[in-house]
Amino acid sequence: MDINKEKEFYHIFEKMVSAMTDPHYFDRRTLLNAIKEMSLLFGVGKAYTEFYTSRGAEREGKGDILVGFDGGNPGEVIIDIRVDTETGAVVKGRVYAEEGVTIGEEERGKLSLATNCVLSFLARTRLQRAIEKMGFYDEQNYPNLRSFMRYIGQRIDMKTINNYAAIHFNIRQLTLINREIGRDNGDIAMRGYFKMFENEIGEDGIVCHVGGDNFVSVFEKEHLEKVILILNGKSVIYDKEKGKEVKMSANAGVFVIPEDCVMERPGQIMERIISASNVAKLGGKESIVFYDNKMIELKDKTMRIQREFPDAMSNEEFKVFYQPKVDVKSGRIVGAEALCRWFKDGKMVPPGDFIPILEQSNDICKLDFYMLDHVCRDLCRWIKEGRKVVRVSVNFSRKHLRDEYLLEHIMEIIEKNEAPHEYVEIELTETTTDVEFRDLKKVVNGLQMEGVYTSVDDFGMGYSSLNLIREIPWNVLKIDRCFLPTEEDGEESVTNIMFKHVVAMAKDLGLECVTEGVETHDQLDILKENNCDVAQGFYFDRPLPVEEFEERLARVGYNI
Repeated sequence: MDINKEKEFYHIFEKMVSAMTDPHYFDRRTLLNAIKEMSLLFGVGKAYTEFYTSRGAEREGKGDILVGFDGGNPGEVIIDIRVDTETGAVVKGRVYAEEGVTIGEEERGKLSLATNCVLSFLARTRLQRAIEKMGFYDEQNYPNLRSFMRYIGQRIDMKTINNYAAIHFNIRQLTLINREIGRDNGDIAMRGYFKMFENEIGEDGIVCHVGGDNFVSVFEKEHLEKVILILNGKSVIYDKEKGKEVKMSANAGVFVIPEDCVMERPGQIMERIISASNVAKLGGKESIVFYDNKMIELKDKTMRIQREFPDAMSNEEFKVFYQPKVDVKSGRIVGAEALCRWFKDGKMVPPGDFIPILEQSNDICKLDFYMLDHVCRDLCRWIKEGRKVVRVSVNFSRKHLRDEYLLEHIMEIIEKNEAPHEYVEIELTETTTDVEFRDLKKVVNGLQMEGVYTSVDDFGMGYSSLNLIREIPWNVLKIDRCFLPTEEDGEESVTNIMFKHVVAMAKDLGLECVTEGVETHDQLDILKENNCDVAQGFYFDRPLPVEEFEERLARVGYNI
């Protein structure tokens, strides 16, 4: 090899090494240009490298191929290098002479040196990428919680975090969506919803998957308004060929980081968005909740109640209170609703302080079964003691519908206590989805066959209310207090007209009609005028301890 060609080789090789070893910036274009120049210098027809994370990936052809040069006329293979790294990765390099060109041994040696350098660089950088992917991406190739915490940590170090807002969001009713369109399509839809966030915030933030249907994101505040629109609901295409789409929305906790707020660690932000998100998931009016300082108090309260609940159950701190149901014509007590009261250290814990928290988990189902068990005990005791006995309704959370053996579990408790079926009424809240509707129908039908009464609570508040009473054989329709007219409502008011027709419809269908929330004599008169059977409310009594309720039962009735 002549001296000029050798000088040119070292000049090109120096550029190649410089492009691969700059500590601040990898200059890909300079590297490829250097490979091209060297290929032309020695008469190379084609040069490329392959990278596989494992031998298995190599067998399956799942790797990266970098074509450094392709003159379009490759001949014989002059260099064929394979490196099996200690991590199990495989790196390969292959160089072809141009068709009709002979490359001498000395030139091959120079090309082999250059190829080994490139392979060494690519093995290192691609392994770094693989490690990055394993550490900062999950199995579904979403950025994970580590990515989120790292991103926030970097902004804290750069002292720019106060320009950002952060959210924790949970896709609503994803289980239902998966049932309706299939799990694979559900995954496509979730990916599309994720992409909406990515496209909106661009390079000004990050969106990460933290498991199941839960995600977190942090982004510059200017994007917040449009992010809220996505959270409130957007249609996502899951089948492009057929144009099929599904609407997706989310419950979310939002923390807009104040300009004067000092953030020292990523966990401070994570705590705030999770606290707000938990409030959003409680099922209140707001599905998007902005963080304030009360959230930490709520988090502590939630953790305390969840921690104390098992012992409270064991110690029977939960007591059954009975609110009478009264015949509007005779004033006699014809039934009661069993309501839970928690007495802790001699003080009553308000139901609003613990019921919504127990609703976040299956603890509410345990409490419902506990209540049914204690009601059955009371019914049997009243019978044995020769007391007057009336039918008692026990509330069951919508969460029970996830239990495919719910009917069997209810009947086990009733049979264990030998409670007469005709005195037990299971009160179920209206469903919000058609899938829950089907499960509800199955349970009600089963209870009817066992001779156990069923009632629908909060009628008019849920999914397809008319379908609910058309297809399911209820015994009792409980009319929500929102339908009950007040003194301010005139004869022709919408509330009055709706109440009249709901009661008439229930009567025509042969359902017993109970109106909740009766607080005045005028409201009682409205029930009488519209032939509603039964009233329940503070006008008669608040929920009573069992001893007081037994005294009420022994009386003739209320003076109405």
